[in-house]
Order: sequence, then C-alpha cells, then structure tokens
Amino acid sequence: MATTVTTKGQVTIPKAVRDMLGIQPGSAVTFDMVEDGRVVLNRVVPRGTAARPTSRFAKLRGRATAGMTTEQIMALTRGAD
Repeated sequence: MATTVTTKGQVTIPKAVRDMLGIQPGSAVTFDMVEDGRVVLNRVVPRGTAARPTSRFAKLRGRATAGMTTEQIMALTRGAD
C-alpha cells in the first residue's frame, strides 16, 4: 500500500491498516525505527485494554434476539411443527 505525504508532512493511514490495528479518530500511535531502516506503526494501547481490536464476530456474540427456547430452535432445525 502506498500513500502520499502532504506538504505538512501528513499521510493517510490506509483503512485496511486502521481496521487491523483498531485505530480510530483520536487514537494514539507510535512510529518505531527498526534496525534495517524500516519504520513500524503501532497503536498505543491504554492500560487495561486488549492489545488486539475486537473481531467483527466477537462484537455479534450473544446478540440473538429471537426470544426462542432451545427446544423451539431445535424443532425448527429438525422440521418438526
């Protein structure tokens, strides 16, 4: 992924990278120099929070709102009335 530096020295972090690192407006990031000359972008993780962003599936976990019992769901799955 390539991006262009503005006259103010700013760059836009590509959306795929922001999503992967969980970077949102107001997030703090660091730029670390690696021995081979590369620069590594890291999100600053506040104490007490997860190091990885919550997966899109984890956000949906426990959200079923059908209000059906397990027996009713199993009856629907089996095709019983």
